[in-house]
Amino acid sequence: MSDSDPISLWARSAEESGPGPGVALPDRVDLAIVGGGYTGLSTALHAAQAGIGAHVIEAQEIGHGGSGRNAGLVNAGVWMPPGKVRAALGPDYGPRFLRRFADGPALVFDLIERHQIRCEATRSGTIHAAHSKAGLDDLQARWRDWAAMGEPVEMLDARTTADALGSGAYVGGLLDRRAGTVNPMGYARGLARAARAAGAGISTGVRVTGLTRQAGGWQVDTDHGPVTARAVVLGTNAYTDGLWPGLKASFTPIHYVQFATTPLGPEADFILPGRQAVWDTAPVMTSIRRDARGRLIIGSMGRVIGTRDRGVSRRWADRQIARLFPSLGPVAYEDAWDGQIAMTPDHLPRIHVLDDGLYTPIGYNGRGIITGTIFGQAMADLLTGMNPADLPLPVSDLSRVASAPVMRRVYAMGFAMNQVIKGI
Repeated sequence: MSDSDPISLWARSAEESGPGPGVALPDRVDLAIVGGGYTGLSTALHAAQAGIGAHVIEAQEIGHGGSGRNAGLVNAGVWMPPGKVRAALGPDYGPRFLRRFADGPALVFDLIERHQIRCEATRSGTIHAAHSKAGLDDLQARWRDWAAMGEPVEMLDARTTADALGSGAYVGGLLDRRAGTVNPMGYARGLARAARAAGAGISTGVRVTGLTRQAGGWQVDTDHGPVTARAVVLGTNAYTDGLWPGLKASFTPIHYVQFATTPLGPEADFILPGRQAVWDTAPVMTSIRRDARGRLIIGSMGRVIGTRDRGVSRRWADRQIARLFPSLGPVAYEDAWDGQIAMTPDHLPRIHVLDDGLYTPIGYNGRGIITGTIFGQAMADLLTGMNPADLPLPVSDLSRVASAPVMRRVYAMGFAMNQVIKGI
């Protein structure tokens, strides 16, 4: 793949073309936002709507990082089950966090509707599929927690799960009717268009090279000249570089690979007939979804090893589709790509105040769409006077994950071996 090639199927197929040519950098702005993904664009949109002069600075193109490489599942909650979230965050933040993240899909779909974002949005739910009896037990515990909160979740038995997936590979599932899917790049580009319409500025192809504290704010140095800002939000998540000391070492990056078939004909209508997306409870997760043109997209942890047409990852994709849908027969692929996820030790995201007027939400653990959208809104609220105690979770100090360099290699090797073994 060359630098000029689309980074994913989503970049090629999105109806949204983005906000148009980036504007020149201003000399001075109220809020400088580093990163043109979900966090940065949601921050810009909500800040501009609140009357803050916001400007997004993106080194590549809108959605170039995790936002444009996402699987596109708009799931409620986070990786941890509700009971563990409450235990980790306590009686004040726990219920508030769960409420905000339970409502996360509604926030996303409301923005899509309000700004007429063309991103193939579906609201038919997602299914967390149990790969084993232990996985089913875990899903039943999650169901009890969410159901006790009055949330629209439903346990599915093996037969109902098979009907919903078009596959008998799973022993049950948890249907979450709050959730849905989007073309993730279409959503990012639509947020950018909405942010610009609200008055935010966006500059693409501009790399931030330094941050210097000065009286009344920050000097944001870029390869196109400096910008003075009263406040700065770093919205780089898994694509964080060395801009702020220690930030890149505060999470463990892992990769997620996806293969997209060419559009499948009527013979594949039995696969996900309700257009729910699926991810499973296996230790190395597999995700499955369809897009608006009938492509089947399958994903799992790891990099693309080889190419779309040959190599370890291609064999893995072939074997997994054959295992899940044995009657489908051989398929052709239109695209293959991978992206990065920022994993934290407890699978909860973070909001760091790095210095006076310098903020970063980070560590989304594979839930970038709702987390970036929610935290972008929270950043705008904070900058317009909200008490930090009212954030979805407490502000935390930046800390280095000492095991991250080792675990990154361990994960990479393990995920590669998973593809090799499952591709045999």
